[in-house]
Amino acid sequence: MAEARIIVVGAGVAGLTTALLLARESKYQITVAAKHMPGDYDIEYASPWAGANFWPISEAGTEAAEWDKNTWPELEDLAKNHPEAGVHFQGTAIYNRSKDVHSPNGKYLAEKLKSEPWYKTVVPNFRQLSREELKSGFDSGHAFTSVCINTAIYLPWLVSQCLQRGVVFKRANLEHISDASRIHHSGNKADLVVNCTGLSALKLGGVRDENMMPIRGQTVLVRNEANVMCSSSGTDDAEEEVCYLMQRAAGGGTLLGGSYQRGNWDSQLDPNLAVRIMKRAVELCPALTGGKGIEHLDIVRQGVGLRPHRHGGTRIEKERINGVWTVHNYGHGGFGYQSSYGCSRKAVEIIREALSPRPSL
Repeated sequence: MAEARIIVVGAGVAGLTTALLLARESKYQITVAAKHMPGDYDIEYASPWAGANFWPISEAGTEAAEWDKNTWPELEDLAKNHPEAGVHFQGTAIYNRSKDVHSPNGKYLAEKLKSEPWYKTVVPNFRQLSREELKSGFDSGHAFTSVCINTAIYLPWLVSQCLQRGVVFKRANLEHISDASRIHHSGNKADLVVNCTGLSALKLGGVRDENMMPIRGQTVLVRNEANVMCSSSGTDDAEEEVCYLMQRAAGGGTLLGGSYQRGNWDSQLDPNLAVRIMKRAVELCPALTGGKGIEHLDIVRQGVGLRPHRHGGTRIEKERINGVWTVHNYGHGGFGYQSSYGCSRKAVEIIREALSPRPSL
């Protein structure tokens, strides 16, 4: 049987991971077509701005939780055995306040506020924080070993893994998802299109998913290191602001955040929010500056990214569009990396099903 021609639209973490898993099967001709590629920094391209890490917010018992769970072994393996991927282990602490349970962010981060989150049996070294370990103002918390990803290394690593397996990359700015089938590198029409367009699925012809919306995140990347990853369930500054910090692998600096501003498309930096982010980070983790103020933070850059949130959850399913099977894998919100392998495996299962020959009658 001839190799099926597949075109993956989107070169964020979802598109690249899906392309890699397909390429590992050695039975497809794969093109990745995208407006933005690793190395680009653009408000439309969410993946470079991510932390990125593994601390699940998916609800126990859901398919989303299963995708997160199935991603952990892959990330753990990368941290153990593939330092060139830019993934490393990091001790992690989550600090919770009871009053955040009913806040907008508390509802979004509900699993992290639980004393017994489902992922306690997945990640290593899970334990409850003692009263002595809790920061002032927090009521509970837990600690575990997680991973943090240097996106500036990891995204190009995914590309290199795909290239080694014959995947072809090309720039494309599509008006309609069905246009993708006509730009396969073979010069022939693609047999199947994979839609990993993230927030662009809102406006992309043939998709136009009105369930998509941005959740704006603003961050500050600093050279300071504290050798810990931690977050809080909320702040007293604003309902849509949170505090987290994560030290990226391989000298990638420490990312300070942040915000969960729903429906906010603003790509410009808010200097007042940046100051609040830095103050909260130093208060939560004084080791960042040796107990000194934010003037001792050594800033690399500030950033704004738009998380591709989808009402109803991530969309992973197939449909025929203009006669060509299209498999969707988008709408991962703020958990694209920590669900990447689980979601992509599900997409690959659907791709196999769509391409499998129908039995003769």
